Amino acid sequence: MAGRTWDESDVRIRANKRGSRPRTKQRPSHEDAVVARVVAVDRGRYTCVVAEDGPQPRTVLCVRAKELRRQPVVPGDLVGVVGDVTGAPDTLARIVRIEPRSTVLRRSADDTDPVERVIVANADRLVLVLAAASPTPRTGFVDRGLVAAWDADITPVVCMTKSDLADPAEFLRYLHDLDVLTISTQRATDRGQRPEAGLHEQSLAISEESLNRLRDLLDGHVSVFLGPSGVGKSTLVNALTGAERATGGVNDVTGRGRHTSSSARALTVPGTSPGTWVVDTPGIRSLGLAHVAEEDLLNAFTDLVPATAECPRGCLHTADSPGCALDAWVHRPEASPAAPHRLESLRRLLAASRGETPRGDSEKRLGQGIT
Repeated sequence: MAGRTWDESDVRIRANKRGSRPRTKQRPSHEDAVVARVVAVDRGRYTCVVAEDGPQPRTVLCVRAKELRRQPVVPGDLVGVVGDVTGAPDTLARIVRIEPRSTVLRRSADDTDPVERVIVANADRLVLVLAAASPTPRTGFVDRGLVAAWDADITPVVCMTKSDLADPAEFLRYLHDLDVLTISTQRATDRGQRPEAGLHEQSLAISEESLNRLRDLLDGHVSVFLGPSGVGKSTLVNALTGAERATGGVNDVTGRGRHTSSSARALTVPGTSPGTWVVDTPGIRSLGLAHVAEEDLLNAFTDLVPATAECPRGCLHTADSPGCALDAWVHRPEASPAAPHRLESLRRLLAASRGETPRGDSEKRLGQGIT
Protein backbone atom coordinates (compact mmCIF):
# COMPACT_ATOMS: atom_id res chain seq x y z
CA MET A 1 0.00 0.00 0.00
CA ALA A 2 3.00 2.27 0.54
CA GLY A 3 3.55 2.76 -3.17
CA ARG A 4 -0.16 3.26 -4.17
CA THR A 5 -1.30 6.52 -5.73
CA TRP A 6 -4.62 7.86 -4.45
CA ASP A 7 -7.13 9.66 -6.66
CA GLU A 8 -10.79 10.76 -6.53
CA SER A 9 -12.09 7.25 -7.32
CA ASP A 10 -10.94 6.11 -3.88
CA VAL A 11 -13.35 8.46 -2.15
CA ARG A 12 -16.64 6.75 -1.33
CA ILE A 13 -19.62 9.03 -0.79
CA ARG A 14 -23.04 7.67 0.11
CA ALA A 15 -25.67 9.49 -1.93
CA ASN A 16 -28.24 11.37 0.08
CA LYS A 17 -31.63 9.73 -0.53
CA ARG A 18 -33.32 13.09 -0.07
CA GLY A 19 -31.17 14.76 -2.67
CA SER A 20 -29.45 18.05 -2.14
CA ARG A 21 -30.25 20.42 0.64
CA PRO A 22 -33.97 21.23 0.29
CA ARG A 23 -35.02 24.80 -0.33
CA THR A 24 -36.99 26.49 2.38
CA LYS A 25 -40.76 26.36 1.96
CA GLN A 26 -41.14 29.72 3.57
CA ARG A 27 -42.04 32.46 1.14
CA PRO A 28 -42.18 36.22 1.60
CA SER A 29 -45.57 37.48 2.73
CA HIS A 30 -45.46 40.33 0.18
CA GLU A 31 -47.46 42.62 2.42
CA ASP A 32 -46.53 45.49 0.13
CA ALA A 33 -48.17 43.84 -2.90
CA VAL A 34 -50.58 46.04 -4.85
CA VAL A 35 -53.98 44.61 -5.80
CA ALA A 36 -54.62 44.62 -9.55
CA ARG A 37 -57.17 43.09 -11.92
CA VAL A 38 -56.04 40.76 -14.70
CA VAL A 39 -57.56 41.90 -18.00
CA ALA A 40 -55.68 39.76 -20.54
CA VAL A 41 -53.44 36.70 -20.71
CA ASP A 42 -51.05 36.12 -23.59
CA ARG A 43 -48.34 33.43 -23.62
CA GLY A 44 -47.14 33.83 -20.05
CA ARG A 45 -47.62 37.59 -19.91
CA TYR A 46 -50.46 39.05 -17.87
CA THR A 47 -51.89 42.51 -18.49
CA CYS A 48 -53.19 43.95 -15.22
CA VAL A 49 -54.90 47.19 -14.23
CA VAL A 50 -53.74 48.84 -11.00
CA ALA A 51 -55.98 51.32 -9.12
CA GLU A 52 -58.91 50.62 -11.44
CA ASP A 53 -61.29 52.72 -9.29
CA GLY A 54 -58.83 55.60 -8.91
CA PRO A 55 -58.52 58.77 -10.98
CA GLN A 56 -55.50 57.39 -12.88
CA PRO A 57 -55.64 53.63 -13.43
CA ARG A 58 -52.42 52.11 -14.74
CA THR A 59 -51.86 49.18 -17.07
CA VAL A 60 -49.00 46.94 -15.91
CA LEU A 61 -47.41 43.99 -17.69
CA CYS A 62 -46.68 41.09 -15.33
CA VAL A 63 -45.22 37.62 -15.11
CA ARG A 64 -46.35 34.94 -12.69
CA ALA A 65 -44.28 33.94 -9.65
CA LYS A 66 -42.87 30.42 -9.71
CA GLU A 67 -44.93 29.30 -6.74
CA LEU A 68 -48.12 30.04 -8.73
CA ARG A 69 -47.15 27.94 -11.75
CA ARG A 70 -49.79 25.30 -11.00
CA GLN A 71 -52.58 27.81 -10.44
CA PRO A 72 -54.36 29.27 -13.47
CA VAL A 73 -54.50 33.06 -13.66
CA VAL A 74 -57.41 34.21 -15.84
CA PRO A 75 -59.09 37.48 -16.85
CA GLY A 76 -61.11 38.89 -13.97
CA ASP A 77 -58.72 37.64 -11.30
CA LEU A 78 -57.70 40.06 -8.54
CA VAL A 79 -54.01 39.49 -7.86
CA GLY A 80 -51.23 40.84 -5.66
CA VAL A 81 -48.46 42.47 -7.73
CA VAL A 82 -44.95 43.50 -6.66
CA GLY A 83 -42.16 45.24 -8.51
CA ASP A 84 -42.49 48.17 -10.89
CA VAL A 85 -46.22 48.97 -10.99
CA THR A 86 -45.86 52.40 -12.57
CA GLY A 87 -46.95 51.11 -15.96
CA ALA A 88 -43.98 52.79 -17.66
CA PRO A 89 -42.79 51.31 -20.98
CA ASP A 90 -40.39 48.35 -20.80
CA THR A 91 -41.25 47.59 -17.16
CA LEU A 92 -42.31 44.27 -15.74
CA ALA A 93 -44.01 43.39 -12.45
CA ARG A 94 -44.66 40.02 -10.82
CA ILE A 95 -47.88 38.37 -9.68
CA VAL A 96 -47.24 36.82 -6.28
CA ARG A 97 -50.75 36.12 -5.00
CA ILE A 98 -54.24 35.34 -6.28
CA GLU A 99 -56.93 36.94 -4.15
CA PRO A 100 -59.94 34.81 -3.14
CA ARG A 101 -62.39 34.52 -6.03
CA SER A 102 -66.08 35.31 -5.61
CA THR A 103 -67.08 33.21 -8.64
CA VAL A 104 -65.34 30.94 -11.13
CA LEU A 105 -66.84 30.14 -14.54
CA ARG A 106 -65.55 26.80 -15.83
CA ARG A 107 -66.01 24.54 -18.82
CA SER A 108 -64.53 21.30 -20.13
CA ALA A 109 -63.72 20.19 -23.65
CA ASP A 110 -66.64 17.75 -23.54
CA ASP A 111 -68.96 16.16 -21.01
CA THR A 112 -66.55 13.38 -20.07
CA ASP A 113 -63.26 15.30 -20.01
CA PRO A 114 -62.09 15.53 -16.37
CA VAL A 115 -59.89 18.56 -17.10
CA GLU A 116 -61.58 21.83 -16.12
CA ARG A 117 -60.76 25.04 -17.93
CA VAL A 118 -61.36 28.29 -16.06
CA ILE A 119 -62.84 30.89 -18.41
CA VAL A 120 -63.08 33.92 -16.15
CA ALA A 121 -63.05 34.76 -12.44
CA ASN A 122 -65.09 37.16 -10.30
CA ALA A 123 -67.85 37.69 -12.89
CA ASP A 124 -71.39 38.15 -11.60
CA ARG A 125 -73.21 38.06 -14.96
CA LEU A 126 -72.94 35.61 -17.83
CA VAL A 127 -74.27 37.05 -21.08
CA LEU A 128 -75.14 34.23 -23.47
CA VAL A 129 -75.00 35.84 -26.90
CA LEU A 130 -76.94 34.23 -29.74
CA ALA A 131 -78.06 35.53 -33.12
CA ALA A 132 -81.70 35.47 -34.12
CA ALA A 133 -80.44 34.38 -37.55
CA SER A 134 -77.14 33.69 -39.28
CA PRO A 135 -76.15 31.50 -37.47
CA THR A 136 -79.33 29.80 -36.26
CA PRO A 137 -79.66 29.82 -32.44
CA ARG A 138 -79.43 26.57 -30.51
CA THR A 139 -81.50 25.79 -27.45
CA GLY A 140 -78.91 23.22 -26.38
CA PHE A 141 -76.25 25.90 -26.04
CA VAL A 142 -78.56 28.07 -23.94
CA ASP A 143 -79.35 25.19 -21.59
CA ARG A 144 -75.67 24.45 -21.17
CA GLY A 145 -74.93 28.11 -20.50
CA LEU A 146 -77.67 28.32 -17.88
CA VAL A 147 -76.32 25.22 -16.13
CA ALA A 148 -72.78 26.65 -16.13
CA ALA A 149 -74.00 30.02 -14.82
CA TRP A 150 -76.14 28.67 -11.99
CA ASP A 151 -73.44 26.16 -11.02
CA ALA A 152 -71.00 29.08 -10.67
CA ASP A 153 -73.58 31.24 -8.84
CA ILE A 154 -73.61 33.78 -11.69
CA THR A 155 -76.72 35.56 -12.97
CA PRO A 156 -77.44 34.51 -16.57
CA VAL A 157 -78.57 36.91 -19.30
CA VAL A 158 -79.64 35.86 -22.81
CA CYS A 159 -78.82 38.47 -25.46
CA MET A 160 -80.28 37.97 -28.94
CA THR A 161 -78.41 39.87 -31.66
CA LYS A 162 -79.42 40.57 -35.28
CA SER A 163 -83.09 40.88 -34.34
CA ASP A 164 -83.49 43.01 -37.47
CA LEU A 165 -82.95 39.83 -39.51
CA ALA A 166 -85.45 37.60 -37.69
CA ASP A 167 -87.93 37.88 -34.84
CA PRO A 168 -86.33 36.41 -31.69
CA ALA A 169 -89.71 36.03 -29.95
CA GLU A 170 -90.06 32.36 -30.93
CA PHE A 171 -86.71 31.48 -29.44
CA LEU A 172 -87.28 33.54 -26.27
CA ARG A 173 -90.55 31.68 -25.63
CA TYR A 174 -88.34 28.71 -24.85
CA LEU A 175 -87.21 30.64 -21.73
CA HIS A 176 -90.64 32.00 -20.80
CA ASP A 177 -90.99 30.18 -17.47
CA LEU A 178 -87.38 30.66 -16.37
CA ASP A 179 -85.94 33.37 -14.17
CA VAL A 180 -83.62 34.63 -16.90
CA LEU A 181 -83.01 38.19 -18.06
CA THR A 182 -83.38 38.59 -21.83
CA ILE A 183 -82.53 41.42 -24.19
CA SER A 184 -82.54 41.84 -27.98
CA THR A 185 -80.30 44.06 -30.07
CA GLN A 186 -80.48 45.01 -33.71
CA ARG A 187 -78.04 46.41 -36.21
CA ALA A 188 -78.31 49.92 -37.62
CA THR A 189 -78.55 49.50 -41.40
CA ASP A 190 -77.50 52.17 -43.83
CA ARG A 191 -80.28 54.14 -45.53
CA GLY A 192 -78.58 53.85 -48.88
CA GLN A 193 -78.15 50.11 -48.70
CA ARG A 194 -79.26 48.14 -51.72
CA PRO A 195 -82.41 46.07 -51.09
CA GLU A 196 -80.76 43.03 -52.64
CA ALA A 197 -77.70 43.25 -50.37
CA GLY A 198 -76.86 40.00 -48.59
CA LEU A 199 -76.82 39.51 -44.83
CA HIS A 200 -73.05 39.89 -44.64
CA GLU A 201 -73.07 43.17 -46.59
CA GLN A 202 -75.24 44.95 -44.06
CA SER A 203 -73.76 47.43 -41.62
CA LEU A 204 -72.51 45.87 -38.39
CA ALA A 205 -73.17 49.03 -36.34
CA ILE A 206 -75.44 48.40 -33.35
CA SER A 207 -78.37 50.77 -32.93
CA GLU A 208 -77.93 53.32 -30.14
CA GLU A 209 -81.20 52.28 -28.50
CA SER A 210 -79.99 48.69 -28.22
CA LEU A 211 -76.66 49.81 -26.80
CA ASN A 212 -78.31 51.99 -24.15
CA ARG A 213 -80.52 49.11 -22.96
CA LEU A 214 -77.56 46.76 -22.79
CA ARG A 215 -75.35 49.35 -21.08
CA ASP A 216 -77.97 49.87 -18.36
CA LEU A 217 -78.23 46.11 -17.85
CA LEU A 218 -74.46 45.72 -17.40
CA ASP A 219 -73.87 48.84 -15.31
CA GLY A 220 -72.01 48.03 -12.08
CA HIS A 221 -71.38 44.38 -12.99
CA VAL A 222 -68.52 42.23 -14.25
CA SER A 223 -70.07 40.47 -17.25
CA VAL A 224 -68.59 37.75 -19.43
CA PHE A 225 -69.86 37.39 -23.00
CA LEU A 226 -70.10 33.78 -24.18
CA GLY A 227 -71.43 32.42 -27.44
CA PRO A 228 -70.67 30.68 -30.72
CA SER A 229 -68.53 32.33 -33.39
CA GLY A 230 -70.31 34.76 -35.68
CA VAL A 231 -73.14 35.83 -33.37
CA GLY A 232 -71.70 39.30 -32.78
CA LYS A 233 -70.00 39.14 -29.37
CA SER A 234 -66.98 41.18 -30.40
CA THR A 235 -69.17 43.61 -32.34
CA LEU A 236 -71.19 44.27 -29.19
CA VAL A 237 -68.04 44.63 -27.10
CA ASN A 238 -66.52 47.08 -29.58
CA ALA A 239 -69.69 49.18 -29.58
CA LEU A 240 -69.89 49.19 -25.77
CA THR A 241 -66.22 49.81 -24.99
CA GLY A 242 -64.77 51.53 -28.05
CA ALA A 243 -62.26 48.69 -28.46
CA GLU A 244 -61.21 47.24 -31.80
CA ARG A 245 -61.58 43.52 -31.26
CA ALA A 246 -61.41 41.50 -34.50
CA THR A 247 -64.80 40.62 -35.98
CA GLY A 248 -65.84 38.20 -38.70
CA GLY A 249 -68.82 37.04 -40.69
CA VAL A 250 -70.62 33.73 -41.13
CA ASN A 251 -69.58 31.01 -43.56
CA ASP A 252 -72.18 30.86 -46.34
CA VAL A 253 -71.71 27.11 -46.77
CA THR A 254 -71.66 25.78 -43.19
CA GLY A 255 -73.75 28.55 -41.59
CA ARG A 256 -71.19 28.84 -38.78
CA GLY A 257 -69.22 31.85 -37.66
CA ARG A 258 -65.54 32.33 -38.35
CA HIS A 259 -63.21 32.15 -35.35
CA THR A 260 -61.68 35.63 -34.91
CA SER A 261 -61.00 36.40 -31.23
CA SER A 262 -58.17 34.22 -29.95
CA SER A 263 -58.12 35.17 -26.26
CA ALA A 264 -60.37 36.54 -23.56
CA ARG A 265 -60.02 40.18 -22.60
CA ALA A 266 -61.70 42.37 -19.98
CA LEU A 267 -62.61 45.93 -20.94
CA THR A 268 -64.21 48.89 -19.20
CA VAL A 269 -67.47 50.41 -20.42
CA PRO A 270 -67.40 54.22 -20.79
CA GLY A 271 -70.39 56.04 -19.35
CA THR A 272 -71.03 53.47 -16.61
CA SER A 273 -70.26 53.39 -12.91
CA PRO A 274 -66.82 52.23 -11.64
CA GLY A 275 -66.41 48.48 -11.51
CA THR A 276 -68.25 47.84 -14.79
CA TRP A 277 -66.31 45.36 -16.92
CA VAL A 278 -67.16 43.18 -19.91
CA VAL A 279 -65.07 40.15 -20.84
CA ASP A 280 -65.06 39.19 -24.50
CA THR A 281 -64.23 35.50 -25.04
CA PRO A 282 -63.35 33.50 -28.16
CA GLY A 283 -66.27 31.79 -29.87
CA ILE A 284 -66.80 28.22 -28.69
CA ARG A 285 -68.19 25.18 -30.49
CA SER A 286 -68.99 23.19 -27.33
CA LEU A 287 -69.55 23.99 -23.66
CA GLY A 288 -68.60 20.87 -21.70
CA LEU A 289 -70.16 20.33 -18.27
CA ALA A 290 -68.05 17.46 -16.96
CA HIS A 291 -67.48 19.37 -13.69
CA VAL A 292 -71.24 19.62 -12.95
CA ALA A 293 -72.84 16.80 -10.96
CA GLU A 294 -76.03 15.16 -12.26
CA GLU A 295 -78.03 16.56 -9.35
CA ASP A 296 -76.89 20.08 -10.20
CA LEU A 297 -77.75 19.51 -13.85
CA LEU A 298 -81.31 18.66 -12.85
CA ASN A 299 -81.59 21.58 -10.42
CA ALA A 300 -80.70 23.97 -13.24
CA PHE A 301 -83.97 23.03 -14.98
CA THR A 302 -86.04 24.89 -12.41
CA ASP A 303 -89.28 24.44 -14.39
CA LEU A 304 -88.95 20.63 -14.22
CA VAL A 305 -87.64 20.20 -10.68
CA PRO A 306 -91.11 20.20 -8.97
CA ALA A 307 -92.18 17.15 -10.99
CA THR A 308 -89.25 15.07 -9.72
CA ALA A 309 -90.87 14.95 -6.27
CA GLU A 310 -93.32 12.41 -7.75
CA CYS A 311 -90.57 10.25 -9.25
CA PRO A 312 -89.61 6.97 -7.53
CA ARG A 313 -86.44 6.91 -5.47
CA GLY A 314 -83.33 6.50 -7.60
CA CYS A 315 -85.07 7.57 -10.80
CA LEU A 316 -82.58 8.32 -13.58
CA HIS A 317 -85.12 10.54 -15.42
CA THR A 318 -84.44 8.85 -18.74
CA ALA A 319 -87.12 8.12 -21.34
CA ASP A 320 -87.27 4.48 -20.27
CA SER A 321 -87.07 5.07 -16.49
CA PRO A 322 -90.07 3.27 -14.94
CA GLY A 323 -92.46 5.67 -13.22
CA CYS A 324 -90.62 8.87 -14.17
CA ALA A 325 -93.09 11.68 -13.49
CA LEU A 326 -91.50 14.09 -15.94
CA ASP A 327 -93.21 12.52 -18.96
CA ALA A 328 -96.70 13.30 -17.61
CA TRP A 329 -95.68 16.66 -16.12
CA VAL A 330 -94.66 18.29 -19.39
CA HIS A 331 -98.12 17.63 -20.89
CA ARG A 332 -100.11 19.14 -18.05
CA PRO A 333 -102.02 22.39 -18.74
CA GLU A 334 -99.87 24.35 -16.28
CA ALA A 335 -96.65 23.38 -18.08
CA SER A 336 -95.23 25.76 -20.67
CA PRO A 337 -95.40 24.92 -24.39
CA ALA A 338 -91.62 24.51 -24.34
CA ALA A 339 -91.67 21.95 -21.49
CA PRO A 340 -91.41 18.86 -23.76
CA HIS A 341 -88.39 20.39 -25.50
CA ARG A 342 -86.87 21.29 -22.14
CA LEU A 343 -87.28 17.70 -20.97
CA GLU A 344 -85.63 16.43 -24.13
CA SER A 345 -82.72 18.80 -23.54
CA LEU A 346 -82.35 17.68 -19.92
CA ARG A 347 -82.23 14.04 -20.94
CA ARG A 348 -79.59 14.77 -23.59
CA LEU A 349 -77.43 16.48 -20.97
CA LEU A 350 -77.85 13.67 -18.46
CA ALA A 351 -76.98 11.10 -21.12
CA ALA A 352 -73.94 13.11 -22.21
CA SER A 353 -72.70 13.39 -18.61
CA ARG A 354 -72.89 9.57 -18.36
CA GLY A 355 -70.99 9.15 -21.62
CA GLU A 356 -74.00 7.63 -23.37
CA THR A 357 -74.13 9.98 -26.38
CA PRO A 358 -71.50 11.06 -28.92
CA ARG A 359 -69.98 14.49 -28.50
CA GLY A 360 -72.13 17.23 -30.01
CA ASP A 361 -75.44 15.35 -29.94
CA SER A 362 -76.52 17.29 -26.85
CA GLU A 363 -76.77 20.58 -28.75
CA LYS A 364 -79.73 20.86 -31.10
CA ARG A 365 -81.07 23.72 -33.10
CA LEU A 366 -84.25 25.50 -32.13
CA GLY A 367 -86.98 22.85 -31.86
CA GLN A 368 -89.83 23.10 -34.27
CA GLY A 369 -93.31 23.71 -32.92
CA ILE A 370 -92.44 25.89 -29.92
CA THR A 371 -95.34 28.31 -29.77
